[in-house]
Amino acid sequence: MNPVFIIGSGGFGTSLAVLLDQCGIPVSLYSAFPQELEAIARDGENKKLLPGIPVPKTIKLTPNKEEAKDFSLAVFAVPSGAVRPVAKSFAGVLAPDTVIVNVGKGFEPSTQKRLSVVLKEEFPQNPVVVLSGPSHAEEIALGVPTTVVAASEDHNAALLVQQSLMQKNLRIYLNDDVLGVELGGALKNIIALAAGILDGMKIGDNARAALMTRGLAEITRLGTAMGAQAATFLGLAGMGDLIVTCTSVHSRNHRAGEYIGQGLSPKEAVEKVGMTVEGISATLCAHQLAMGYRVEMPIVEQLYQVLQGNCDAPTAIANLMGRPGRAERDRPWGM
Repeated sequence: MNPVFIIGSGGFGTSLAVLLDQCGIPVSLYSAFPQELEAIARDGENKKLLPGIPVPKTIKLTPNKEEAKDFSLAVFAVPSGAVRPVAKSFAGVLAPDTVIVNVGKGFEPSTQKRLSVVLKEEFPQNPVVVLSGPSHAEEIALGVPTTVVAASEDHNAALLVQQSLMQKNLRIYLNDDVLGVELGGALKNIIALAAGILDGMKIGDNARAALMTRGLAEITRLGTAMGAQAATFLGLAGMGDLIVTCTSVHSRNHRAGEYIGQGLSPKEAVEKVGMTVEGISATLCAHQLAMGYRVEMPIVEQLYQVLQGNCDAPTAIANLMGRPGRAERDRPWGM
């Protein structure tokens, strides 16, 4: 039984710690902000992000990063923009054979790099595994059956993660398409944000279903252009994560979109959600990637224009509906 060091006491980090602790796995939960850990210890729960879910005292809460040197598994559970600075702060602490697991979903905002690439740059000797799929923190902490994938270029590292973290309520599949798994996890936040806008405008089920379906087509188009496997986007890290994020009350991206659809500005929507909304920065990154790879992504383009204040949501919808007719699939007719 491998002890786990979780870096980041946010919603997902805390929920994973709770789940693993319930299964008898020794867990240390780290935060660079002692006041966060003090609040969890005092309240017996992460009152801001996981209210009502007890955090057992058997979970070790620590602000001391030096303790990570003795662990074979280190989980990064921090927002995308914080991955590099947090990784730098652990340079020289983690052992070279420690398997690094990233559960964040997004891009490094300043470089559009995938988070596993960022971690590999900061820890060139360490195996890196991406854990992704339909996995809201609120349900993981409650022990709701959840299924995700562990993706890595290192099969043994992915296998260690599967063997160490898979429990009766957390099933883990292996996947060797790291690029596709990460893109699916990051890009679905864009579609969830757009789905929230539709729901905030009370547009209806037909439009949401079309958005999700055509959104998945755009994600697949960009992903395969970048070298990912198309089949990955039909799996847990693609379609599975897209469905849950576009439809769940737990989705902060969907919630932010709802506020935008109701008339708030993106900035006001993020402030009202009170948590990181990865879909906004992901939209900016995807817009840049689409241009760089010369991939057509009309939904991303219109959401980008809305977030930039260049048009409102009704105009964006009209622009999408008014596009010239085309075939549903990107292939020659009759093939």
